[in-house]
Amino acid sequence: MPMTSLLRHLPLRPRHLLALLLAAAPFSQALAVDQYGYKLPPSKQSKAKAEAKAKQKKGPPPIDYNGEFVNFGQWKEVRLFIDGLVDKNGFQRAELEALLGQVRYVESAVQLIKPAPPGKPKNWQAYSRLTVEPVRIDAGVKFWNENRETLARAEALYGVPAEILVGIIGVETVYGRNTGRFRVLDALTTLAFAYPEAPARLERMAFFRSELEAALLYARQNGVDPLQLRGSYAGAVGMPQFMPSSILKYAVDFDGDGRIDLLNSSNDAIGSVAAFLVAHGWQRDTPGPLVIAAQVSPNRSWEPLLGRGLSANFLAPDLTAAGVATTSALPAGVRYGLVDLQNGAEATEYWLATNNFFAITQYNRSYFYAMSVVELGRAAKLSRGGEM
Repeated sequence: MPMTSLLRHLPLRPRHLLALLLAAAPFSQALAVDQYGYKLPPSKQSKAKAEAKAKQKKGPPPIDYNGEFVNFGQWKEVRLFIDGLVDKNGFQRAELEALLGQVRYVESAVQLIKPAPPGKPKNWQAYSRLTVEPVRIDAGVKFWNENRETLARAEALYGVPAEILVGIIGVETVYGRNTGRFRVLDALTTLAFAYPEAPARLERMAFFRSELEAALLYARQNGVDPLQLRGSYAGAVGMPQFMPSSILKYAVDFDGDGRIDLLNSSNDAIGSVAAFLVAHGWQRDTPGPLVIAAQVSPNRSWEPLLGRGLSANFLAPDLTAAGVATTSALPAGVRYGLVDLQNGAEATEYWLATNNFFAITQYNRSYFYAMSVVELGRAAKLSRGGEM
């Protein structure tokens, strides 16, 4: 019987006594491995002590970006992973073993990847105040001015307006200010082989193993030391925070120097974001704005239009028949999706969104995210004196 279940079935006083004994006693050797048979790093073996210390301190614990040494090469699944890389991609086994021998386990990545606990209701206005704010707007104007020729070139080549490219890079990293401080190989290896308990744990581990493979391939193709790659706790890289597989599939060498560098080359970052959006459905010739404010009828006949996936499915007559109205006529032939932006206890906002808006949601599957990209780009453009 698991220890937690045992405690629940004990009478009150013995249960308290056993809990005190467990808190005072050192961990046994049996707890030195997890349920999958992997040897745990020292921090996991003394987790109770670390948690007790954290509770004594006020505020959240500092993020550990460096992690600790774990000999991942001893893990069976890691050895099988290396076998696959050698057979499939022609890596040298000795080089991979030496490389993974320097990888560190990052407990903070494990904690950060866990879903946030249930909290307050979603609130678009509160979210937008954090993402569309003066620091980002001013930085967006500066970024736009410094890269106006590259932005114009990307807009001409891909058909993605400069304000959308500025909006995405601003929301992601404030134009390169916050690109992440984790070693990408540490974060990806940790999540690929020590992902926390979750309903889709095996699927998530498989995803991060594919991203680890992609990171190694990217480093080899671009002559980069993989241990020097820095990124987010989930392994996202550079100004636009591309996952390694997205770098391989969508990133472009937009400055023509023969390599892709999303961390230091704003040219590569701009071109790569535009290429990503086009690959995910951005349509150059869609008329009108990406989003249009909508009013919905009290009879709620429009409700079936919500939650229809990340795509635009309805023409203007469909929307009118369902009780959705706008202050101006919609362009003929353009399809829209109905988007609801909840505002906590306040009234929900409703918008009609084109497929170009939904292309942004392929970058991050959130209406809040896509709308903040639109609004930040709009604010930066207006601040520069541009017309909308």
